Amino acid sequence: MKRVRGANGRERIETGSVWEEKMGYSRAMKAGPLITVAGCVGITEEGTYPDTLTGQTSCALNRIQAALNALDADLDQVIRVRIYTTCIDRWEEIAEILGPTFAQNRPPNVLVEVAKLVDERALVELEADAWVDE
Repeated sequence: MKRVRGANGRERIETGSVWEEKMGYSRAMKAGPLITVAGCVGITEEGTYPDTLTGQTSCALNRIQAALNALDADLDQVIRVRIYTTCIDRWEEIAEILGPTFAQNRPPNVLVEVAKLVDERALVELEADAWVDE
């Protein structure tokens, strides 16, 4: 991951993903004390998707944590989570990962079922916002 400082005082994280340049976005952006992390599907560093929804949720959360860490933040500073899944009836599998992770912080979240994500193998995508006291 590459940390890029903008002239406007904002910082962003770039991962080198082809999607970032094609879609004109960064994995994460810090503006003042607010950090926003783009949607992360549950893909591994090797480019594969775990077979399970819990495995994909864990991978997506790890990608969010890595982006936050690159901006000197962590999951305990998350103030909002958005969850998109292609199989909302299996929400409890997502909760197996998110529940314990956010047990102390308990940020607001939303869970939305979508028809499809960026890759047919993707079952879940997570976004997060964090607040870092300066």
